[in-house]
Amino acid sequence: MSDVQRTIATVCLSGTLEDKLAAASGAGFDGIEIFEPDLIASPWAPKELAARCADLGLSIDLYQPFRDLDSTDAERFERNLRRADRKFDVMAELGTDTVLVCSSVAPDAVDDPDRLAGQLAAAAARAGERGLRIAYEALAWGRHVATWEASWDAVRRADSPALGLCLDSFHVLSRNGDPAGFAAVPAEKLFFLQLADAPQLDMDVLQWSRHHRLFPGQGALDLAGFLAHVLAAGYAGPLSLEVFNDVFRQAEPGRAAVDAMRSLLWLEEALALRRPDLGTTAPPPAPALSGYAFTELAVDGVSGPELAGALGALGFAHTGQHRSKPVQLWEQGAARVLLNASVVRPAGAGDAEVAALALESADPGRSAARAEAFRAPVLPRTRGATEADLSAVEAPDGTQVFFARTGPGGWPADFLPTGTDAGSGAGITAVDHVALTQPFDSFDGAGLFYRSVLGLEPESVTEYAAPFGLVRSRAVTGPGRAVRLALSVSLLRRGEWAPGVPAPQHIAFVTSDLVATARALRAAGAPLLAVPVNYHDDLEARLDLDADLLDAMRECGLFYDEDGQGGYLQLFTEVLGSRVFFEVVQRLGGYDGYGAVNAPVRMAAHRRLRTSAE
Repeated sequence: MSDVQRTIATVCLSGTLEDKLAAASGAGFDGIEIFEPDLIASPWAPKELAARCADLGLSIDLYQPFRDLDSTDAERFERNLRRADRKFDVMAELGTDTVLVCSSVAPDAVDDPDRLAGQLAAAAARAGERGLRIAYEALAWGRHVATWEASWDAVRRADSPALGLCLDSFHVLSRNGDPAGFAAVPAEKLFFLQLADAPQLDMDVLQWSRHHRLFPGQGALDLAGFLAHVLAAGYAGPLSLEVFNDVFRQAEPGRAAVDAMRSLLWLEEALALRRPDLGTTAPPPAPALSGYAFTELAVDGVSGPELAGALGALGFAHTGQHRSKPVQLWEQGAARVLLNASVVRPAGAGDAEVAALALESADPGRSAARAEAFRAPVLPRTRGATEADLSAVEAPDGTQVFFARTGPGGWPADFLPTGTDAGSGAGITAVDHVALTQPFDSFDGAGLFYRSVLGLEPESVTEYAAPFGLVRSRAVTGPGRAVRLALSVSLLRRGEWAPGVPAPQHIAFVTSDLVATARALRAAGAPLLAVPVNYHDDLEARLDLDADLLDAMRECGLFYDEDGQGGYLQLFTEVLGSRVFFEVVQRLGGYDGYGAVNAPVRMAAHRRLRTSAE
C-alpha cells in the first residue's frame, strides 16, 4: 500500500462545509466523506460541490449516512427504496460511487437474516444499475446487526456485486470484536474503511461514539493492529477518518485537520513498524532525546526582573548574555533557563510565559526533518552570522520546540559570559519536567503532537477536582524519563471570575535532597508557596510517615505523594509574571508520577495569593 489515499469525513471538522473543505485541502488530504447534514446546510448544489472539491484537489470518496433502510413494514421499505433512489441521484451529481448504509436502529428493523439480505440485495440492485455501490456498516448499537460479523453475514447472504462492507474501527473495537476474522472476507467485498480511536470508557456505546471518539494515536484502541488485519485481508481503498467529538466540533478546522493528518501519518508509521510486509512507509525514527537544553521564558520589563530575582533566590546564576538579543542565560547544574525580553506579545506589562523548550537531540537536523514530515509548523528565525542554527517548530499551544546540542560549538556559544560562575547553587541539578496548560481544544492534539513529532509516549489520563472544576492531565515521556512533559486542560471553559492563575505553566527542577534545598531557598528569600496547616495534618492521619520527615515537611512547606513504587517530595514558588511558577522535586524510589493529588491544594493557595494581591 505504497500510494495511500488519505480521506477525512466532514463530520470530523467544525464550521460550514466551505470551512471544512478548505481545512481538509490545506492539511493535505486527498479526499473527503460527505456527511449528509453538511450538504443539506450548504448553498452549493451537488454538482457545484463536486466542482469545488475538484478545484481543491479533493475526491469525494463516500456519501453518508443512509439510515434505517430495512423494515418489516413492506410499504415503509418501498418508501426507503424510493429515498435511496433520490440519494443515488445526488451521488451521481457529486461524482461519488459509494454510499454508507448503517445497520438499522429503528423499531421495525428486520431481524430475519434472509429477509434482511433480500432487502439489502434489492437496494444494491438499484445502485448497481447506476454503477454505484453500497457499503454496509454494523453500528455498535444496531437493533439486530451490531457486530461486523453480523453485517458480513447479511452481505454474504445477499450475494450482490454492488454490496460490500464498511469496516469501522470504533464499531468493531468498542464491542471487543476480533479483526483477525477479516481474513475470511473476500477482498472485493471490503468496500470502505473508517478509522477512529477512543479513550477507554465504561459507558453507553452510543454516547461513547457520538461524543468521545478521537483521531488515531490519541486514544487507547489498537488502531495499528486493526489496520494490519484490514490490509492483510486485501483492502485497497482509502484510509478514512470518521470522528465524532464535541471538542473537535468547536476547534478551529484548519488546526484540527492538521491534527487529523498527523494522526494518519502516525498510524502508518506504527503499522510499518509492526508489519513492514504490508508495504506502508515510515519516516526515519525520532532521534533520542537526552534532556532539556534550556527552557525559555518570555518576559517583559516588569516580569523580567521579577523572574530574575526568583531564579537568583533559587540558586541560579546569571552566567550569559546573548550576543545580539535581550536574552539572559541562568544556570544551576544542568538546569538552564533563558529570560527573553525580545518576544513581542499583546499581553499587558508584568506577564511571563513558557515560550520555548529546547531538547537535547542526538541528531537535531533529523529531529527537525521528522517534525516537518509530521506537519509541525517550522518557524522562521532570524540569527546572526555566527549564531547557532537552531530549528524550531510550533506545538499546538504555540510553544516553540527547538532541537539542540549543548556541547562545544552549540547554542551556548551564542552567549557572552557575564563572569559569574554557576557554582553549587541550592542543590538543583536538572529539569525534571515542564508542565503546560493546554487550550480547551488542544489537549488531545498536543498529546499526539509530542507522540508523533518527538517520539514521546503518552501515559494514562488522570482527572482531579480542582477549585474551579475538573482538570484532565496526561504526561508524555521519553525513554529513561530524560524528557517529561505534563499536559493539562480544564474540561469546561471557565468564566473570567474563576482562575486567579489562568492557564498556569511551570518548570519543575530536581534535587537529591529537597529538605536541604528548601532550607537553602528559604534562607535566600525565595518566594515559596505556603502550605496550609490542614494539609500536613491530613498527611499525618492518612500515611505512616517518618516523624522526622513529617516535621521537616511542615518546616519547609513541602508537599508529598506516594505510590507502590516510592514517594515524591515537592515545593512550589508563588506565581511569577501572571502564570509562571517553579517547582522543585525529589523522587524517592521508583515513583513515576507528578503529585496530581496535591494539585488542588496548590491551585487554591496560588488563587488565594493572587486575588489577595489584586
